Amino acid sequence: MALDRQQIPVLDVHATPLRVPELVEELGRFIEEGSTRTVLGHNLHSVTLALSDDGFRRLYEDSDVVLLDGAPVLWLWGRTGNASGSVMDYRLGSTDWLPALGQVRGLERIAVVGAGAEANAGAVSRLQAIVPGARVAGFPGEGWNPELEDAAVAWLHREQPQLVLIGLGMPLQEDVLQRRLADLPSAVYCAVGGAIEQLAGIQKLAPRWLGRMGLEWAWRLLLHPRRVAYRVFGEPWVLLWLLAARRFPRGGR
Repeated sequence: MALDRQQIPVLDVHATPLRVPELVEELGRFIEEGSTRTVLGHNLHSVTLALSDDGFRRLYEDSDVVLLDGAPVLWLWGRTGNASGSVMDYRLGSTDWLPALGQVRGLERIAVVGAGAEANAGAVSRLQAIVPGARVAGFPGEGWNPELEDAAVAWLHREQPQLVLIGLGMPLQEDVLQRRLADLPSAVYCAVGGAIEQLAGIQKLAPRWLGRMGLEWAWRLLLHPRRVAYRVFGEPWVLLWLLAARRFPRGGR
């Protein structure tokens, strides 16, 4: 059963506002239960996809945890007045909570799926330092295709991890979870986007003070202008159109 969801004003989506200690507690509980669970994160990109793709939206609605990831989503939720303490404490991008995995009780087997071979190996090494008692294994995801996806599923069945970090980028990682979750071994599946490269030190993290100001997008735009420009300058207009279309449907009153 999913944790209590809270409505994000304006955006017509729900999330599970948690801070790092609370997420650590939930991950420990999920691992102890041994069932299949999913942990996702909501930012403006995922909100746009959820409003435009029914399968993507269902995945989020069925997920056990949907973290607040992205300053605009966080700030809009903050308007509800449900935060205990600083609103910024509830912003949990993957790199905010991955360093706390060593505190998750019962965590002994971790799988890292995604990124190139170098980044994947680097993230595996970093996680072994974060969770010294765990066995950490990696499966690179560069050039993802149906054959590689089948091989990853078979590999996960052999490894039998308790926690799977799947970092194939959005929306590919969510598409994979939609298609294959029923075929995968029981584990906690966490969509972590580019966090594999960030853990490996290949992709530079924005300074945390910049993230707390809601300006992490500027850092990403500076480093990866071609990859990020549309999401920064174009996608917000798509989101506004989708929200308006839902609020004022054609033929509606």
